[in-house]
Amino acid sequence: MWTEVVDWLARAERLIPAEDRKVLLSPPRLVARFMKFAFDRSIGRPPSVTADDVNGRDPELVSLLCDLWRVLGHYYFRSRIEGVEHVPASGPVLFVGNHCGGLLPSEGFFTALAIHDQFGPGRAIFALAHDFLFDDPTLRRYASRLGILRAGHDSAHHAFAAGAGVLVYPGSDMDTFRPFRERHQIELAGRKGFLKLALREGVPIVPVVTVGTHEQLIVLWRGDRLARLLHAHAWARSEVLPIVLSLPWGLTSGYVPYLPLPAQTTLAFLPPMTWPDLGPNSAECPADLERCYRDVEAAMQAGLDRISRDRRFLLGQRATPRPPVATTLRRGTAPAPDPGAPGAAAIQGSSSR
Repeated sequence: MWTEVVDWLARAERLIPAEDRKVLLSPPRLVARFMKFAFDRSIGRPPSVTADDVNGRDPELVSLLCDLWRVLGHYYFRSRIEGVEHVPASGPVLFVGNHCGGLLPSEGFFTALAIHDQFGPGRAIFALAHDFLFDDPTLRRYASRLGILRAGHDSAHHAFAAGAGVLVYPGSDMDTFRPFRERHQIELAGRKGFLKLALREGVPIVPVVTVGTHEQLIVLWRGDRLARLLHAHAWARSEVLPIVLSLPWGLTSGYVPYLPLPAQTTLAFLPPMTWPDLGPNSAECPADLERCYRDVEAAMQAGLDRISRDRRFLLGQRATPRPPVATTLRRGTAPAPDPGAPGAAAIQGSSSR
């Protein structure tokens, strides 16, 4: 095990220079960069670049991060991933998830890990993310290498054209900072842009629901009214100004990086959704969009209800203990899937390639 840790650290040192690690692993520096982003927007300074280059993805760095999250998933989050058999093995697909955990999108990492371990590093998945990641040169470079694109239909179109999957969280800040008491509710915030995208591009939607990641911190107050009062969207591209309890800071802003609580995490891929009677023109029809929105929302809520039933805070569902799984940081290895898990092809922290 220690040999594997040393090997992983050596790979990380080679792929991520020391100067970059000083930024990526420093909460004060990340907060300072966000403040600069907010200031630039407040004075009307335009973004410096676009960020939708699908050729910037670095499979070696993606594998490095997957190796880390595989171990964290098994030992720290006791993760369980179900339903990966619903993911198409090739071709464009739109993954639509519930967003949790504030600034630490663990569900995104687990989604990417499951697909990476099921299909290998060649099955590229691109996540659409907040403008902040692309305003700073260092963050922009690593976002590109990890397959993260600036949120927008043009970015998604380029990924689909490359035959890749795209991961979106329509609820965005309204969802990831929903109050702790609403942690088992789907919050898509009435946003239908993802449906317009799927209908125009003719791609299936695969819903992905996660429970546990919203227990990594405690969101006390979303602060959407305060955000409107202070015009936060204008300077932070955010509809909320949340107050949270998190480690190690205690009571703080939701926009401060934190150490997640060890909440058992379950993620489930649901069956693909399509509407054969609808075409690209339906993207402009409010009635069709409302129908699709309700279908997706209902499917995701039913899936979330199932995996959160009888859940205990941080501990997960009451269930039969899992069998032991060999988990390693060694490059190119992943634990074998548990064929007896709910949803079939379940993954104990990940699955075989």
